[in-house]
Amino acid sequence: MSAFTLFQRDDCHLCDQALAVLAEARLPEFESVWIDDDDALEARYGIRVPVLRRGDGEELEWPFDAATVRAFVSHTP
Repeated sequence: MSAFTLFQRDDCHLCDQALAVLAEARLPEFESVWIDDDDALEARYGIRVPVLRRGDGEELEWPFDAATVRAFVSHTP
């Protein structure tokens, strides 16, 4: 299991931008979870995607940049 999860949806241009930011930040391995067709995830995240979640449950909501992601990663417990 990865220490980070990116919640996203299909055909989401903001999710594509988030992936580019994560690459720029050189985020360690992460899991992608699509919220489409999952009622519980849709209810939780809805239009907030993309959302990056750390293993401790803290979440970073869009918009974020590479510096913000690096700071978020550095606070990993």
